[in-house]
Amino acid sequence: MTRSDSGVASGSHRVPVLTGVKVVEISGLGPGPFAAMMLADHGAEVVSLRRPDYVKRMHEGRSIFDRGKRTEVVDLKSDAGRERALELIKWADVSIEGFRPGTAERLRLGPRDCHAVNPRLVYARMTGWGQEGPLAQHGGHDINYIGLIGYLAQVGRPETPPVPPLNIVGDFGGGGMMLAFGIAAALFDAQRTGRGRVVDCAMVDGVGLMMGNFYSPGARLGPRGTNSFDSGRPFYEVYQTADGKYMAVGATGTDLYARMMKTLGIDLSDLPDQFDPDGWPEVRRRLSAVFATKTRAEWSEIFATVDAAVTPVLGPYEAAEHPQHQARGVFVDAGGFLEPGPAPRFYQLEDPEDAT
Repeated sequence: MTRSDSGVASGSHRVPVLTGVKVVEISGLGPGPFAAMMLADHGAEVVSLRRPDYVKRMHEGRSIFDRGKRTEVVDLKSDAGRERALELIKWADVSIEGFRPGTAERLRLGPRDCHAVNPRLVYARMTGWGQEGPLAQHGGHDINYIGLIGYLAQVGRPETPPVPPLNIVGDFGGGGMMLAFGIAAALFDAQRTGRGRVVDCAMVDGVGLMMGNFYSPGARLGPRGTNSFDSGRPFYEVYQTADGKYMAVGATGTDLYARMMKTLGIDLSDLPDQFDPDGWPEVRRRLSAVFATKTRAEWSEIFATVDAAVTPVLGPYEAAEHPQHQARGVFVDAGGFLEPGPAPRFYQLEDPEDAT
């Protein structure tokens, strides 16, 4: 895997599907720059407008969110800065802002201002709470958004308070990725109609949508740590190894479960039925005892060739060394820095017969 001039890893699957798309990002924090990076990763030309007092906070002054972008320092509170922003927006396909509701309008860079100079513009807005509602003008962070929408209450063990996860679900899942999807959909519509759209993306909306499965009939969630996919079942759980590290078990199917137990040397005839909740404490006890007899490295080697949904729990920097990720080129060398490469992947069909 090599690195292109734009700062994006290149390879056979790095098809620049957004070549020709011009994006103006009014730089902010988290989800907006992340969405703009995703667009740049796939070929869009992104100009990131930075405040005069902008200070990069990442290690040695670089951020992964900068990759593939060109930056300009612009004071949007000045007439000259506003005119420069509108000059860029006039020729852009997309603009992205992450202000509190009303701020862009006060800067005279709201949707009406921008569509006046570019009617086909996709104007994308990123907030936590949304453009309206009693909390619209309140501050907040990932923990607040996922807490109020019902996700945080489900994270953790039954006997402990909810555990704030890394700010991935709100900022980058319900926020940045949802924003990127909204932009892509609005670009398609603008291409058909010649008129732009306003994309109103709020983290609470996005996380709520991601939780949609649990609002299906019969899928009502119980307390945290008691459900099918939050450690409620012993065959969907993490187990500590002899060296204090962990293995992840996702053996939910009967075949996976049987292969796991065989590999662990546990006789199924000695245990209750896999799906008998009354027997789960005993199954959990047996699994805990067996996993504790070897190190994570030893169990990883044992299960490496066994189709049983048992894998090591790796740290973020350990993950880059795993053969699966290396085979896929998931992580790339970005000028001496390790970082995850663009996703998803696009392949160019070499021959029409490849589509059959």
